Amino acid sequence: MTMDHHDAYIAAAPEQFRAMLSQLRAQLSRALPDATEVIKYNMPGFQIEETIIAGYAAFSKQCGLYVDPAAIAAYADEISCLKLTATKTGVTFSAKQPITDELVEKLAVSSRRLKGF
Repeated sequence: MTMDHHDAYIAAAPEQFRAMLSQLRAQLSRALPDATEVIKYNMPGFQIEETIIAGYAAFSKQCGLYVDPAAIAAYADEISCLKLTATKTGVTFSAKQPITDELVEKLAVSSRRLKGF
């Protein structure tokens, strides 16, 4: 899979999220420099060897960043301070409640470490 699959995904996302998704992709790319961009389960992600380290998605009203559940747990306080919603495997955010670059990096790096890379 090549990078243009991520481009196509972002281009097809709701217009209000495209800039945010592009920024998220760039941030994940910086945080995981040796990861390969892939599309798995119709979702763009970053993979090392056969393991997805982080993925992202756009929905009608929000976007999500998906990482290792222990990474979400480790940064639960920071996630709630930003008034973001966390599930076991992801953090959802919107244009009104964006995720910070710092949190994206912490979650990506933590997820990578927890997955053994």
